Amino acid sequence: MHIQYFKWDPRKQRGSGSLFNRLKDIFDQLLLISGGDVPQALRWLTDLDNEYGLTDDDENYSVSDFIDELRERGYLDQDNKTGQVILTAKAERGLRKKSLEEIFRGLKRSGAGNHRTNYTGKGFEREPESREWQFGDDIHNIDASGTLLNSLKHSNIDQFSLQEDDLRIYEQNHYSTVATALCIDLSHSMVLYGEDRITPARKVAMALSELIMNQFEKDSLDIIAFGNEAWQVQLKDLPYLQVGPYHTNTKAALELARNTLQHRKHANKQIFMITDGKPSCMIYNGRMYKNSFGLDRRIVNKVLDEAVKCRREQITITTFMIAQDPYLQNFVRKLTEANRGRAYYASLDKLGGYIFQDYMRNRRKRMD
Repeated sequence: MHIQYFKWDPRKQRGSGSLFNRLKDIFDQLLLISGGDVPQALRWLTDLDNEYGLTDDDENYSVSDFIDELRERGYLDQDNKTGQVILTAKAERGLRKKSLEEIFRGLKRSGAGNHRTNYTGKGFEREPESREWQFGDDIHNIDASGTLLNSLKHSNIDQFSLQEDDLRIYEQNHYSTVATALCIDLSHSMVLYGEDRITPARKVAMALSELIMNQFEKDSLDIIAFGNEAWQVQLKDLPYLQVGPYHTNTKAALELARNTLQHRKHANKQIFMITDGKPSCMIYNGRMYKNSFGLDRRIVNKVLDEAVKCRREQITITTFMIAQDPYLQNFVRKLTEANRGRAYYASLDKLGGYIFQDYMRNRRKRMD
């Protein structure tokens, strides 16, 4: 065995220990709040260090050293055109993974159930019970203990005999494929009234995409942002979603989501819509029609028409309303009735839990 020794580097020891990790956790949270703005997040980190002494002067490790180590570890890069410090693909993946872990920790603390189905079949999660093996069953799911016990009924250690009837196979939960369109409201109200509503929405989008890519590869997730208009958002763009000076074109969001899902060949199709406001604009005769005062009947009717179209195409709309205004909740009830969908009046700290529970429930539907 060949062993290679290197000179001991105290800074690398810190990097693999608590100091770098603590700074990295804070930096990641600041990135989420800033919408992936690295210079802004670093300025906030420096301010926090100056006020609370996050780094260790005795160990001669500063925010500058932390930035250098982020570069060395492949989290930061430099834009060749602007010269600005930017996130790498590795850093973006890390934010998605951290968002997923954070939401699942919250689900565990809240004691949320799994909403399991009574049906079994090929799927992701293995059942503890096993049954007789049948032709075509995946041999990777063989119950070794049950199979061995069966074989010992007619043989012994000295004369071991394994027959086809001895084989036992584990059951698995039945999972149907799901195509999901997640619509995120980027209208100006998402940062008004002293409440940051876009950061939880951004975090949920990253976590849901990470879950699907790593555990449910046959599912699909399309992210749709909407303000004055609606547009699709790529995976790499998720950390950078920003609220704009927009009105709320809910009709455009539902229409784009419906058209996108039409091209997905999945058993279940659903729309998740995160919003905090009323529909306040739409494109009418090629021009922007808007009304920010109350619920405009012309706009509302067009949104309800789109909800009915989704229902006819068997696309369920689940609305996550992060606002408590009674008249807005009344609009959501009408939208839900038109689509025969679902609605949650979700607090920001539980938004991710609501969405993940609903997503998992739809994955475990029995499709005839």
